[in-house]
Amino acid sequence: MRYIASIFWAVLISFAISYVLSSMGGEPFVLSHSLILAALFSIAVFILGDGILKEDH
Repeated sequence: MRYIASIFWAVLISFAISYVLSSMGGEPFVLSHSLILAALFSIAVFILGDGILKEDH
């Protein structure tokens, strides 16, 4: 469940970032670039959450 939630939020945040930056630059919004950014965010969250920032019990 946490992977689905992470992917969901990564997609929403990447869409918002892409929309704002493309609007500021006067460029068209490209959906595929937003999905690539979401994939990068998701991979970073998975690596940080499961590997680097894992708590020791």
